[in-house]
Amino acid sequence: MDDILAHHTDARACIITGDLTHRGERAAYQALHDQLQRLPMPVYPLMGNHDVRAVFRSVFAQSLDDGNGYVQGVQRLAGHSLVMLDTLSEGESGGRFDAARLDWLAQSLERERAAGQKVLLFMHHPPFPIGIPCLDRISLFEPEALAALLGRHRIEHLFFGHVHRPVCGQWRGISYSTQRGLNHQVPFDLATVKPVPKSHEPPAYAVVLLNEDAVVTHFHDFLDDSLYTQLKP
Repeated sequence: MDDILAHHTDARACIITGDLTHRGERAAYQALHDQLQRLPMPVYPLMGNHDVRAVFRSVFAQSLDDGNGYVQGVQRLAGHSLVMLDTLSEGESGGRFDAARLDWLAQSLERERAAGQKVLLFMHHPPFPIGIPCLDRISLFEPEALAALLGRHRIEHLFFGHVHRPVCGQWRGISYSTQRGLNHQVPFDLATVKPVPKSHEPPAYAVVLLNEDAVVTHFHDFLDDSLYTQLKP
């Protein structure tokens, strides 16, 4: 929070792609809520597999709501539509995106594309394997219906969380990116299946620059203040 307030108060929005707490405790949501109140821009917290919707809503009463009980919604920003999804399946580490959520997404994509908006998609679980076995076994379960839907609509970029790794690439013609977490990381381990190992690589958040021609994602290792030290008189 201190780093964002020092360097990025001009941001138009802040999106947190899930795992807002570790065990879904109300006290943890309240602590997060109190910290997020310090930010001057709109903040959109999404659900991850460590979250509990009912407890989250007891603190974040004004959170996204699709009308079906899921924490998802659409916000328009500078010619782009930020389409934010809820992939939480409570009781499971992997995620799901069932028929009700698919119907909502289909209607949202049709509306935003008809309005001439460029769509940016945000979710917690990646809908495809990233090549790290311990994470691939708990990604989005049964992603085929979501993949088919996205194949019918142009998406500019996909952002997701869950993997605690800096990863970027392309999936079915959609560019994507994700970054390290704000607590522990998952090491670059191409062999371990379980349990999920942890590493002490530095935390990071992403700064996204949008314009008509590009979506540019910077991964910011905010604990490194060497640049600012050099700039001091």
